[in-house]
Amino acid sequence: MPERKIYYIALGVLLLGITWYFFFYSAQEIKIVNYPSSGTDVIAFGDSLVTGVGATSGNDFVSLLSNKIGQEIINLGISGDTTASGLARVSELNRYRPKVVLLLLGGNDHLRKVPIETTFENLEKIIENMQSRGAIVVLLGIKGNLFGDKFEPEFNKLYRKYGTAYIPNVLNGLFGKVEFMEDSIHPNNAGNQVIAERIYPVLVPLLK
Repeated sequence: MPERKIYYIALGVLLLGITWYFFFYSAQEIKIVNYPSSGTDVIAFGDSLVTGVGATSGNDFVSLLSNKIGQEIINLGISGDTTASGLARVSELNRYRPKVVLLLLGGNDHLRKVPIETTFENLEKIIENMQSRGAIVVLLGIKGNLFGDKFEPEFNKLYRKYGTAYIPNVLNGLFGKVEFMEDSIHPNNAGNQVIAERIYPVLVPLLK
C-alpha cells in the first residue's frame, strides 16, 4: 500500500477518534439544546467554505456529508459572507423546518478585521434565532489567527453558553499543506473530505 494512502487512512482514523471523544466528553457536560429535534431539514449555513469553493462539484464537505448520511443537506452557503451578512439573511430558514443546522461563519470577519466582539455578538444572535426554530446547532469553529487562535476561547464560551454541538477548528492541520488546500484559505477535495470526516460522527447522533 503506498505510503500516501497509509497516511490518509491513519489521519482519518485519528480524526474520527478525536471527534468521537470530544463529542461524548462534551455531551456529558453540556446538554444539547433542542435535542432531539422535531424538525425535518438538515441545513448548512455559512460562507465559501460551505459553498465548497476550492472543491470540484460534489466534493465539498456538505455534499460528502449528505452522501454519508443518506439525506439531503440544504446548502445555504454564500461566498464572502460575514457574521453580519449571515445574520441579515438568517430569515432564509423560514422556508424550512430545521432539525440540525451546521453553522460555519467568522473567517471573513477575520480577513476584514471585524472586531472580535462584533463577530461573536453576531454569532450569538444567529444561534438564538436558529434555536428559536427548534433546530440543533452544530457550531463549526475556525481559527482566528495564523499565530495563536484568538477565536478558540470565544467559540468555547459560545457553545457552552448556548448548548450547541461543537467541532473546534474544522480546518485544523489543513492550512499550508498543498495536498489539502486549493489556495491559501479554501480546502481542495481532500481537505473537504477531512472536514466531512470530522463532522460526521458528531452529526449522526443528532439525527435520531
